[in-house]
Amino acid sequence: MGTITFLLVLSFLVFFHELGHFLAARYFGVTVNVFSIGFGKQIYSKVWRGTRWQIALIPLGGYVQMKGQDDTKPGLHEDGSDSYNNKKPWQRIVILFAGPFANFILAAILYFVIALAGANSLSPTVGKVQENSPALKAGIKAGDEIIRINDTEVKTWEQIGETITSTNGALQFYIKRDGQLISKVINPHISDAQNMFKENIKKRMIGISPAPKVVTIYHDPISAISFAWDKTVESSKMIFLGVQKLIQGIIPSSEIGGVITIGKVISDASESSIIALLAITALISVNLGVLNLLPIPALDGGHIMFNLYEIIARRKPSDRVFMYLTIMGWVILASLMLLGIYNDINRLFLG
Repeated sequence: MGTITFLLVLSFLVFFHELGHFLAARYFGVTVNVFSIGFGKQIYSKVWRGTRWQIALIPLGGYVQMKGQDDTKPGLHEDGSDSYNNKKPWQRIVILFAGPFANFILAAILYFVIALAGANSLSPTVGKVQENSPALKAGIKAGDEIIRINDTEVKTWEQIGETITSTNGALQFYIKRDGQLISKVINPHISDAQNMFKENIKKRMIGISPAPKVVTIYHDPISAISFAWDKTVESSKMIFLGVQKLIQGIIPSSEIGGVITIGKVISDASESSIIALLAITALISVNLGVLNLLPIPALDGGHIMFNLYEIIARRKPSDRVFMYLTIMGWVILASLMLLGIYNDINRLFLG
């Protein structure tokens, strides 16, 4: 069942990505010859309005094959106003960007649905108070529920950390204890900590950790839009930053995951709850959008780079350079895919 869920989710994400390219191409009058979910041998197809819609044997991606554009034939040129290669560079950039943009839109829609259905978060309930910490000195105890910090209402544990790190000076904490509302003034101190990339950082802290208690937050349609926007932007920044840290060598290459890891994450999420499945689908959609914008030849970002060069230099790169860079891009992608699979296998057998 997990494998089927993985394939359905992946196909769903790929469909949206390619649909973005397709709609933008058709908007500019470009003929789309093939809309494919998967690669390799065709197992089902139907011609509709001049496009062959197909499902192929290898369900690990997809593509739209436009007239005048084919990654397997970098030097391809086809005449006609409906040809991709005869469109203005800015129009081609829009067509290329539309795929990743569709993934961001899909993620926002999924986060919007999650917000309306009820987003699960850690409750703002104290589980443990560290020794000699500002919280302990102020009289905070395990089981205290933090209701407000200064004028900021607190509904989730995440909001506590955000409020502490984004403010200065002492903070007025309003907590609920045994049904009573109590006020405590706490002066956070700067402590050593680690961020999500395991880098050593300095951070304002008060010395508390959460209780293993989950709270469900429901949003009205207006606040759900804000939630969806914030989560999509936050996820995008996290993935962009993760790629940067990987290039810098801060994140080791052994952390790169492949299709096996993605499949396991989706399978585990589907067994947990529909909300968890929607959340991981949204995150993977953002991931797909961000990674496709990387300036690697053969990816959307690489093609956007070629078109930006054409705008600046007022000429296209030579067919030979285009072909060599595209082949190099495919080699890079294949290497990353193999590395991901290698790491997946190591995790499976070595834990």
